Amino acid sequence: MPNCKNEKFRVCFENYKQIQGLNMKQIGSLSHPEIYLWSELHIDLQSSCFADSIMESSSVVKLKPIEASPETFKEFGQVIQASPDGEKFGPHDAQLDLTQGTPRLYIMHLEGRDLGFSSITHHANVTQCLGSIGGDAWYLGVAKSSLVDPNVEDKGANVLKSHTGHSFVPPSVDSIQVFKVTGPKFLKLNRGTWHAGPLFKPDTMDFYNLELSNTNEVDHTTHYFKTENATVFVIDD
Repeated sequence: MPNCKNEKFRVCFENYKQIQGLNMKQIGSLSHPEIYLWSELHIDLQSSCFADSIMESSSVVKLKPIEASPETFKEFGQVIQASPDGEKFGPHDAQLDLTQGTPRLYIMHLEGRDLGFSSITHHANVTQCLGSIGGDAWYLGVAKSSLVDPNVEDKGANVLKSHTGHSFVPPSVDSIQVFKVTGPKFLKLNRGTWHAGPLFKPDTMDFYNLELSNTNEVDHTTHYFKTENATVFVIDD
């Protein structure tokens, strides 16, 4: 087992091996807390202390980051930048959907999120906003929302049902892009936008995060590229 300083993931490493053999339908049968634990475990296993073990049997896809701007990021959400005090609300402001629960705005402390990932997550019930405290550079892997309209009868052959009850199409390896966020701005993710991160070069960073109070417990659908596609991603920057 890799020598990792994080005791939580040292204990969970053997359990991580078990999920490697699960397919998406089996993963969907796990409980909400288990799903969240597995998702967090996959993210933290991408830190340097686990990198060799994860990538050993996978194809590595290197992605050049795109600078996040309102134009480049529009398929995934919005880039919100500073505006003059007193300016009226308009389309340049974050268009939020927080109607399905209690909004939660908090500061998220992250450690050891190196520039690589092997899983990606979406939230079907809420828009999410992320931004770094202090405006330091960070990265986010994304793919467009692939939520399936529940009112459509013919949902197609590649549609899966999430453990949360909604239907979606898994993201493809070719659909993944990486964005770099620099300066005083934040990202608003559309409902269902797949995302991996935040990722960054420093040892630690703090982020403000706007979602719902129970997003991580009841609205956390993850696709595991390592398991389903034998692929991991590395950000080349």
